[in-house]
Amino acid sequence: MPHKIGFVVVSSSGHEDGFSAKELMVHAPTVNGWRSPRLCQYPQEIVLQLVERCRIRKLQLLAHQYMISSKIEFFISESLPEYFAPYQSERFHRLGYVPLSDNEKTGFKARELKSVYMDAVGQYLKLIFHKNYVNKYNLYSQVALVAINIIGDPADYGNDSNKHPSREKLIDHYLGSKSDDPALDGTYLGKSDSISPLDDLAFDMYQDPEVAQIIRRLDEKKHEAVHHERYDHAKKLKQAIADLQKVLGRILFTVAAVNVMTDFSTMLAFLSKSQTRKPPDLPVEPVVYDDSLQHTKATNSPSYENTELQSSQGELWKAESLLEEKPAEPNSPEPVEFLPYDERPLPAIHKHSEETIRYLEPEKTEGDISNSPRSGITGEPEPLSEKALREARPAIEVFGEALVSGAYSKSWSYREDALLAVYKKLMEMAVSTPKEDLKNMLRAAIFLVRRAIKDIVSSVFQASLKLLKMLITQYVPKHKLGKLETSHCVEKTLPGLLSRTGDSSSRLRIMAAKFIQEMALWSEVKPLQIVPVHLVQPLKPNSPTHLAMSRVELVECLLKEMGTENSGFTISNAMKFATGALEHRVYEVRDVALRIIFDMYRKHKAAILEYLPPDDASIRKTVLYKTLFDGFTKIDGKLSDAEMRAQKKAATEEAERQKKAEIKVLQGQLAALKEIQAEVQAGKVGREAEPPLSLIFILSFTSGDLCIFCGERNESFTEEGLDLHYWKRCPMLTRCEHCKQVVEIASLTEHLLTECDKKDSFGKCQRCSEAFPKDELPKHIKSKTCNAAKPENVANHCPLCHDNFSPGEEAWKSHLMGTDGCAMNLRRLSTINKTIPMQTKVRPPSIGSKIPTPRGGPNKSSGKTYSKQ
Repeated sequence: MPHKIGFVVVSSSGHEDGFSAKELMVHAPTVNGWRSPRLCQYPQEIVLQLVERCRIRKLQLLAHQYMISSKIEFFISESLPEYFAPYQSERFHRLGYVPLSDNEKTGFKARELKSVYMDAVGQYLKLIFHKNYVNKYNLYSQVALVAINIIGDPADYGNDSNKHPSREKLIDHYLGSKSDDPALDGTYLGKSDSISPLDDLAFDMYQDPEVAQIIRRLDEKKHEAVHHERYDHAKKLKQAIADLQKVLGRILFTVAAVNVMTDFSTMLAFLSKSQTRKPPDLPVEPVVYDDSLQHTKATNSPSYENTELQSSQGELWKAESLLEEKPAEPNSPEPVEFLPYDERPLPAIHKHSEETIRYLEPEKTEGDISNSPRSGITGEPEPLSEKALREARPAIEVFGEALVSGAYSKSWSYREDALLAVYKKLMEMAVSTPKEDLKNMLRAAIFLVRRAIKDIVSSVFQASLKLLKMLITQYVPKHKLGKLETSHCVEKTLPGLLSRTGDSSSRLRIMAAKFIQEMALWSEVKPLQIVPVHLVQPLKPNSPTHLAMSRVELVECLLKEMGTENSGFTISNAMKFATGALEHRVYEVRDVALRIIFDMYRKHKAAILEYLPPDDASIRKTVLYKTLFDGFTKIDGKLSDAEMRAQKKAATEEAERQKKAEIKVLQGQLAALKEIQAEVQAGKVGREAEPPLSLIFILSFTSGDLCIFCGERNESFTEEGLDLHYWKRCPMLTRCEHCKQVVEIASLTEHLLTECDKKDSFGKCQRCSEAFPKDELPKHIKSKTCNAAKPENVANHCPLCHDNFSPGEEAWKSHLMGTDGCAMNLRRLSTINKTIPMQTKVRPPSIGSKIPTPRGGPNKSSGKTYSKQ
């Protein structure tokens, strides 16, 4: 049986520091591989010596993602020249060459794994690398090879099936094990020419070396058990390999490695009892379309002169051979043509990288899907399993088993071809076809689409979207199948599409989300309102990030496009979805949810507040809700709390500055007045020296019979008389019903929210800016008495009558004391005619001054800071 052949690097024409050709001797996820010197001369050469003379059956080359040679030539020899130098090729026989993809389709993110089948005998293999492809990443015109794998048989391998020296040498070479280790004694070899998956390059490049060693030893034990007809034991070993490949965890790996090295039976008991979880299956799909896998036969006989065979695409392996003929030798492999399963992409895994391994498949546009030939595949897809036959029976009855087996194939190209075949068949359906047949074909096609939507290969996924779009927008309208069939198409496929919006591949996520967005707006789908209803289903706080982000972004986008009128979106379901998204653990999801709520608030205002907690101090302690309510304030054209505090602070500072300036002026005038009074008393001045009115004002201000709030002057205004006046009669003041303090009417709202003993039970209405008990606030918002407050520079807002009136401090006095003033101020009528003359009126206290404390009245503890809102 062909197997991995060990080799050593004999020479190379050069290398960049840290990227020696000897790196090719090790297969592991973190190898650097070989890299040519910078700005080197071409061609570059590498010569490998195999562990023994071998018949090479297959070569696997893992190319670099952007340092790519345009082609690689292969030469083989039985021995090296006596004075060997890389340029001496007398004893090397040319086998041919293989071209490599320029990798533009993958954006230089994937590595091409090239598989070449041959039949050539020798012990030395020479690789010649020609000039590199030019791209923006390859700054120094280098070529590189990440790994090379050689699979074959010993050239002198005869009938003695109990000896397998190269197998021992290989494992000893790669794994550092002793050649006399009984676990490495390959005592059984079947006659089949099939290649073990354990010898595939992908196995070593994706496995920890120690895990790979354990699996290989188990495989050897399994073959030995089969050879001795111990089939039960072989079955257990096979299951142990499967379990070990599933687990791949560090803890189980460590335990399994120790157990395998000591006692295989102990490890098997451990694995049989362990409960394992299957990790996500990784795709094994082609990275580029590669038509180069044709069987090539090469010998060392002079009668076989090698020639190059050029194909129309330039993708064929060039070598003189009987491409279609089966070899006569019993141990020679049968001709192998176009085997896509072996053309697997290997991602660019960097050393010490912990990023998720992803396979990359060909980039294809929608036009490519329908027009690209499938010349790279021959033969038929594998037969359907019993389970698949039962599951797909309705589709088989409509499209036939051959087509459906393609849709179930392990090869992505068969799966894509099956969808394209369905597309073509349905597009050609005649209008005269019976309705029942048309419906059956539609439902069978949707069955295949649902399966393909889950496909990990982007070209298959794209084909499923193309077919689904045709079914909804063309097939159903053309044959007039009605809304019921359209609903069936959407409802059966939408859940799968939504799940793909959480895919780990950003490319597939974007494709799925874009398709859902377009589908929701199609004239055939929009009236059904199916997509919005699915999108606004509650979002769990710990739902996956990609899935949650796609959902909230789709809701945000479609809400703008469709609105909440007869669209499937309503204020209720959209707000419930958005408030649920506010609780998500990821900041980006919460941020989009805020944008959704702000957009809804711009259109629906107060109706949105019903779905949110009340705006009070305790809620605003949460940064998220503080941001939310500040956003509402900004949308309403009002100042936020922070802006109001800054403005109030600036006003207070300005008032203090003006007050100090006024006091300074008054002190000067008082000094002048005292001087004049002294002169009058001394008889030194006449009537012409009478003091001005401003001085009379100063005297009246400093007298003790004046109320500094309403301006009333009364001889009874002693200290106790003023307290009584403040307590019962001053029309500018009122008593708080909750704490019994005397406060200015102008600052009553602020008192209730910040100073009152019951302040925690009050909340502020964002519309009218007044304070109300929190339990009454929702009802107040809906009531007609909620009169919206205007900005402070436009109007004042009265907390008693709820009216807006002229701005400014003087306007408060007219409103609260005038005959046409506040109807709810019961104190104003008794003081209308008691105001002092104009020349003795005083300006109410500036912001920050104190209300005199009533010493004889009922409120002994009153005395609050004057602070006008």
